[in-house]
Amino acid sequence: MTATEARPGTDLVDELTTWLEENWDPDLTVGEWWERLGMAGWAAPMLPENAYGRGLTRGDALLVASTIARFGALGAPQGMSISMASPTIATHATQEQIDRLIPPAVTGKVHYCQLFSEPGAGSDLAGLNTRAIRDGEEWHVTGQKVWTSGGQYADMGMLIARTNPEAPKHQGITWFAIEMLQPGIEIRPLKEMTGHAMFNEVFLDGAVVPDANRIGEVNNGWAATNTTLLHERSGMGARAGTAAGGRLARAGSVVGDLDKRAGDFAPPKRSVTATKEKAAEEKAERSASPAQLYIDLARDLGKLDDPVIRQRLAQAHILGTITRLTTERHKAVRSQGGDIPGVANFSKLLMADIIRLNRDLGMQLLGPRGMLHDYDDETRDAMAELPGGARAVAATAQALGAQALPIYGGTDQIQRNIVGERALGLPKEPGDLSKLPFNELPKNG
Repeated sequence: MTATEARPGTDLVDELTTWLEENWDPDLTVGEWWERLGMAGWAAPMLPENAYGRGLTRGDALLVASTIARFGALGAPQGMSISMASPTIATHATQEQIDRLIPPAVTGKVHYCQLFSEPGAGSDLAGLNTRAIRDGEEWHVTGQKVWTSGGQYADMGMLIARTNPEAPKHQGITWFAIEMLQPGIEIRPLKEMTGHAMFNEVFLDGAVVPDANRIGEVNNGWAATNTTLLHERSGMGARAGTAAGGRLARAGSVVGDLDKRAGDFAPPKRSVTATKEKAAEEKAERSASPAQLYIDLARDLGKLDDPVIRQRLAQAHILGTITRLTTERHKAVRSQGGDIPGVANFSKLLMADIIRLNRDLGMQLLGPRGMLHDYDDETRDAMAELPGGARAVAATAQALGAQALPIYGGTDQIQRNIVGERALGLPKEPGDLSKLPFNELPKNG
């Protein structure tokens, strides 16, 4: 536990507020402000101090984000650079790599994507076929990745590739930080049924990554991969995004926000009175039901007294509350140096159940109205004028997107296998092929 971690929350807020008074300037560019925020450890405060963080707990990190917002400053860059790439690098890289790779991530100079899943290696991620072949001090990568979130906006990628096809499949993989903006990498967005294109296919044909960007030992990338997946699943289970308010500035060089004025993205500064009022609002939000959207929608549509609807609303409230309490429990255990085996996996499973429940509840509330959705920005305002208003728009968007979370980040079936084998100690399935060389594994087709 660091000295900062041991301080009461009031002292942490006072320290950060003093720093903001000395450093925040709305006329800085986004890039200049994020440089100050990141290098002071406030952008990714959960990272260890040797990795440009402050070693804070998740609860204190949320306090940092809310303090920055109340002050009226632009919050930290969001995305995988801080939530997944940086923690993996901090855990498995050398100090030289930490000093070279983490500062661009926490200062928003680069945006990372995740190059893990492949067309034939989704649930069985260790079955990946993308090859990395060493040539002196660099590696040449050939293969295909898919379901790459935000790949079209990425400067860097978290890449896992097979570096020894003769080793068992989990032992012949290596983790790299690869530059995305280079010849040999082609990105093709995949338009979803929601109307958006969050995911991408990525084709690598002789793309180059220096050995200096290899994280961990050659052929031991599965350890780093599990660290990345742990942080991904923890975020999904806890729904831990903490955008600090205001219009969101996006990290990386592709989007072009770094050269814009920071103050144009910042929320308004709150007076002491406004801060107290906001604190009361935040307290009220915390006491509101996790199913509040659907409670309000049921009220709007005159269905709040329907006993079947009320039962489903109660179920959504209970499961959402369990998720919150599980996150709080895990934070408390971690703050004492302990852990809860499998918590990231069963939290993700629970969140998948909640999302499916909310999908069905929303469609039950909307009835035929649920068949209409704003597949592009031009129709969003028109949809909001229909019965149910903006809440109905949110419900249809949630319903169409509900199929994703039980699949990405490891399917529900994979999460159950992990909980059973690693947390509960149950025996593995018979016929384990994990020790067979990868190039001798049976292939489909």
